[in-house]
Amino acid sequence: MTHANTAPESTRSAKTRKSVARQLPRLSFGGAPIGNLYAGVEERDALDAVRHALHLGVRHFDTAPYYGYGLSESRLGNALAGVPRSDYSLSTKVGRLLLDADGSTPAVDDGFAVQGRRAVFDYSRDGILRSVESSLRRLATDHVEILLLHDIGALTHGANHASILRQALDEALPAMAELRSQGVCGAIGLGVNEQDVCLQVLPAFPLDVIMLAGRYTLFEQHDSAQLMALAVQQDVAIMTAGPYNSGLLGADGAPGDTYNYAPADSATRTRAQRFYDACSRFGVSAAAAALQFPLGHPAVATVVCGLRSTAEVDSAAQRMQATLPPALWDGLRQAGLLDADARTP
Repeated sequence: MTHANTAPESTRSAKTRKSVARQLPRLSFGGAPIGNLYAGVEERDALDAVRHALHLGVRHFDTAPYYGYGLSESRLGNALAGVPRSDYSLSTKVGRLLLDADGSTPAVDDGFAVQGRRAVFDYSRDGILRSVESSLRRLATDHVEILLLHDIGALTHGANHASILRQALDEALPAMAELRSQGVCGAIGLGVNEQDVCLQVLPAFPLDVIMLAGRYTLFEQHDSAQLMALAVQQDVAIMTAGPYNSGLLGADGAPGDTYNYAPADSATRTRAQRFYDACSRFGVSAAAAALQFPLGHPAVATVVCGLRSTAEVDSAAQRMQATLPPALWDGLRQAGLLDADARTP
C-alpha cells in the first residue's frame, strides 16, 4: 500500500485531524446511488454526475465498498481521473469485504442492482487493511481524507452487536488510527444510522468525525439529540447523510413513498405532508428546507446527499442555494414539526 504521509502520529495533532472534517463543503456528493442503489445507472450518466458536481463546486465525495460492491468507488475513481488531487476530498468506509458471488451462497438483496458480487462483514484488523487497500485501488488514489467504520450497531447486527462492538474497539478502530498516523487517511470515525452505538464508542475511543444517516434531519431530531450535544463538547464533526429520510422529503411537490429504506406508513406520510404544507405557506420547497436544515447545528460539517444524475446534482445545488426566510423555522416550531430547541440556519 502506498502511503501518502509517513509522519508519526505525534506530529499530527488532534486539531489538525479534526480540521479535515471541518473543511468540508456545505454539500457533499453521496456515492451510493451511482453504485446502482435500487436501480441501475449507466456508466456515462454516473461519471457525468460526478463531473458536473465538481463543476458546480461540490468538492467532497463520499462512497463505500458496499455501494454497488465496489462500483461506486470505481466510478468515482474514473470520473475524477486527471483532476488535481488537491481539488477534491474523499471519504470511504471499512467493515465489509467484497467477494465473488459464485452461486454457492443464496443471493442477498442489499438494494444494489449489481450481479456477481457480494459483501460480507469483516471488522478484523486484517479485514480493515485489506478493505482500504482495495478501496484505494478502485479510487485510484493513495489516500482518503476521511475513513469511516461502516454499520456497526444493534440496528445492523442485532444479537451480535456486543461482539461486533468489542472487535471494533479492539481491532478495527486501532487499525484505522494506524492508517491515519501513516497518512493513508486524514481523519477517522463511524458511518452509521443510529445514535446509540456512537454514544457507546465515543467514551471508549477518540473519533474525529461521525457520519450519521437519517437521524438528524428536518423530519426528526429526537434520536440524535444526545449525540449532537456530545459532538459539540468533544469537537467531533458530524456529516449528516440521508437529509430527505430515504426520499420522504426529497420531492418538490409532495412526500415520497419511502422512509428509512422502507415503504412509509400512513402516519409518517401524513406528518411529512405537514412539512410540505408549512413550507408552501412561506413559498419555499420542503426539500430545500430539508437539505439546509442540518447546517444550522454547530456540530454539522456537511450534508451528504445521494446523487445519481446531472439533474439531481442541479436540483441539490439549487436547493442548497435557495433563500429560506428565518420565519420558516419559527413556523415549523409553532406547528410542532421542529423540536423547540432545534438549531436552525
